[in-house]
Amino acid sequence: MSTMERSAVLARRLYDRFEPIHAVTYFAPDARAAMEAAGYHGTGMGYFAGRSAPLGPVPPEVVTALFYNFADSQAARVLPDAWRYAPPAVALRARAAGAVAALHRCGVAGDDVTRTAAELLTKAAIAGELGGRPLYAANRALPCPTEPVAMLWHATTLLREHRGDGHIAVLAAHGITGRESNVLQVASGRVSREFIMRSRVYDAVQWKQHQDNLIRRGLLDDTGSLTPTGHQLKTRIEDDTDTLALSIWAALDDAELQRLFAVLTPLTRQVVAGGDIPVDTPMGLARHELDDDAAHLF
Repeated sequence: MSTMERSAVLARRLYDRFEPIHAVTYFAPDARAAMEAAGYHGTGMGYFAGRSAPLGPVPPEVVTALFYNFADSQAARVLPDAWRYAPPAVALRARAAGAVAALHRCGVAGDDVTRTAAELLTKAAIAGELGGRPLYAANRALPCPTEPVAMLWHATTLLREHRGDGHIAVLAAHGITGRESNVLQVASGRVSREFIMRSRVYDAVQWKQHQDNLIRRGLLDDTGSLTPTGHQLKTRIEDDTDTLALSIWAALDDAELQRLFAVLTPLTRQVVAGGDIPVDTPMGLARHELDDDAAHLF
């Protein structure tokens, strides 16, 4: 099978495997403790400082634009204040150290399996197109670690920001704002309304406003459920996101992809079994096939 014949489903299956490894930085106690020790107090400051640190001390409006689905107030509440406690360079070191500590606690060791997964992921992660992918580009500009677990986490970070930048481009192309995208995600059943309203800061009035916008477009019905048109759009958004994300995997040949699935999937199972990453997350991750180590390229 040539890379031209690969299905976009491949990109989704890989996402379900690399995203949990990256996501320890948001959910693991080790990661939160590392950011706190660096001086970034509270989950909100730790999140925005850590994830935006590759950009440098940019205005909060820039962070809001690039993160896309947060309330305007969320970044502005903690940025640029975070940089009074410690500069972005400190945040970069803290987020990496916290993530590595979390992965070690989940049983991910710096052995040959981890190194193989890290090297294959890195080969793909550094091969992406920079144009139109600002968060990916900012992270790719950072030095690549050589220690296997740190390299593994860094590569998954590049890959998830590459995919995320593409997802935002797809949403914008379909006229779905960041705040509307959260409502659409809830309507699709991928995450609970309670989680999104809390983590992305909606009150009942704001939620209804965005819901009404989607109702007027025929994407939701009066109960807030997806209409057939809404289902069609949501499916197309996910499919287009997968299609845009597929390009980065062209750096790996078929044998390398099969090897990657074989070494990465067990590592992902270890991380998921660690229990830090909740089932209910904005990322809409699937876990139903993590018992399958095969690439299924043919």
